[in-house]
Amino acid sequence: MTQATRELLARREDVWAFLAEPYHLADWWPGVVGVVPDRRGFAPGARWKVRITTRNVFTGRAERETLLLVREVDLYERWSWHIVATRLDAEITLRAAGDHTFATCSTSGRRPIGETALRRLYDLLQTAADLRPL
Repeated sequence: MTQATRELLARREDVWAFLAEPYHLADWWPGVVGVVPDRRGFAPGARWKVRITTRNVFTGRAERETLLLVREVDLYERWSWHIVATRLDAEITLRAAGDHTFATCSTSGRRPIGETALRRLYDLLQTAADLRPL
């Protein structure tokens, strides 16, 4: 299990609103290039079709479709999911710190996917914070 933590320059409610939109997953989660949520949307038990990129030494880079299973959703606190094809378990937790948020991403496996995800999330939310009126 690997874990990464990063301070995001946005309120927890804003971070959660961004995470709770299934179509945003492709913007910040490494390897995901498309999402089609089921009718349950962002809720425990939901099954989303996701397009992921894979890399193989012999066949190169390819895209394939798999399922993302939404396991748990604790409003404004935590979201956990599983990607079937890669057998990846992931969880993101949020902790409010005034106008900022500390996000922690935990993933199964040894690759530092959480660090990359949080860096992308930071970039996207920072851009939104810069555009917000004072």
